[in-house]
Amino acid sequence: MTTVRRHVARGAAALAAAAVLCVTAVPAVASAAPASPADEGVPAGPPAELPDGMYGTTDPTYDGVWRQSLAMLAQRAVNVMPADSAVNWLLGQQCDSGAFPAYRPDPTKPCDATTVVDTNSTAAAVQILAALTTYPDAMNNGMSWLASVQNKDGGWGYSAGAPSDANSTGLVIGALAAGGAPVDKRLSTQGRSPYQALNSFAIPCDAQEGGGAFAYQPDKSGKLLPNADATAAGLLGGIGKRMVTTGVEPGPGPVCQDLHPLTPERAARNGASYLVKALAETGHLDQPPMPGAADSAPLPDHGNTADAVVALTTAGYGKQAVAPMKWLEKNSAAWAKENGPAAYAQLIFAAHTTGTDPRKFGGTDLVKALNATGPAPKWIGPKPLTTAEQQKVLAEQKAEKHSMSGNLWTMGIGAFFALVVCALFVVRAKRRRA
Repeated sequence: MTTVRRHVARGAAALAAAAVLCVTAVPAVASAAPASPADEGVPAGPPAELPDGMYGTTDPTYDGVWRQSLAMLAQRAVNVMPADSAVNWLLGQQCDSGAFPAYRPDPTKPCDATTVVDTNSTAAAVQILAALTTYPDAMNNGMSWLASVQNKDGGWGYSAGAPSDANSTGLVIGALAAGGAPVDKRLSTQGRSPYQALNSFAIPCDAQEGGGAFAYQPDKSGKLLPNADATAAGLLGGIGKRMVTTGVEPGPGPVCQDLHPLTPERAARNGASYLVKALAETGHLDQPPMPGAADSAPLPDHGNTADAVVALTTAGYGKQAVAPMKWLEKNSAAWAKENGPAAYAQLIFAAHTTGTDPRKFGGTDLVKALNATGPAPKWIGPKPLTTAEQQKVLAEQKAEKHSMSGNLWTMGIGAFFALVVCALFVVRAKRRRA
């Protein structure tokens, strides 16, 4: 989920550095961050003061709609209703076309050709609009725009017309699913489905490197390189799920198996086998160090580890997600505090999927921390039951139902015999009178 956002953040930082140093590094940054808003023009600078209703305190230029949508999605997952001001801010960001930009400083000004809209922001916004259920027009307009910019190969890139990538395609699949659209019937002008596009990023099991994984995009030579972030997105998209989802009963561990033709579910399960191997050694995924960092060692990737937990648990591999979930509980508090609303949201998604209490997450109340990053919620409902608690309630209801049905059966038999006895007395009485 976070690769595109990370690319954008790196691009923004490098652009700022180039401006200060007066060097000509901007073209290199653009090529290193494919399909980012920076490729199509530099958005307006950060506002002096954030608009009312926004989550977070950092510059929203590159992630305003994204973090707003994820924050509200996480709140709905834990039975918290976002403030009206938060919802209204998001609605105000939508263009007449249905698309959402990463951030629109002046929502009173109509969108035009210079407004940089993107599929990731739009897909995230569609998912929260679907979860809120009261804004069908805005949701449908967003879905219509996404359909209008579908590439010929069936997938989506970060921006309209950009080459398809696994992350954006997976996100849009989740948005279409959230809005109730039949994903497999969303065909491109060449008759290709989103699942076919997603499969094109799947690396065969017998590959020398990264068998079963998904690539973000083919490299310049057309080779597919394994990408953990893309694999988590590909797994979730391959089984037609959105960002907020629930776990299923865990079964056997995933096995990579090449099928011809490759089905979306098989590609997704192959991706799960790659993620399990990537998580096995340390319990977390890694990310490369920031460009120019003194330490060249890979860094723990909290966001993509959370995404992997969601994807694995949703696909029925919850047992393999236990260790990374425990790692997140022990090691993600400082990361979430530094990265703000979207980071808290990703952890809440993982907790929600695994049945972990987000209010007791390694000593951190994720719900309270997330609520504090934005406007006060409209209301906070009762704590939703965890998966274990739900299973316990169902078991008790089943036992109670069984007990009741047993009691009713006993009562029925007793009533039957009582009627028989009464009938015998009546017959005997009639015979005596005769």
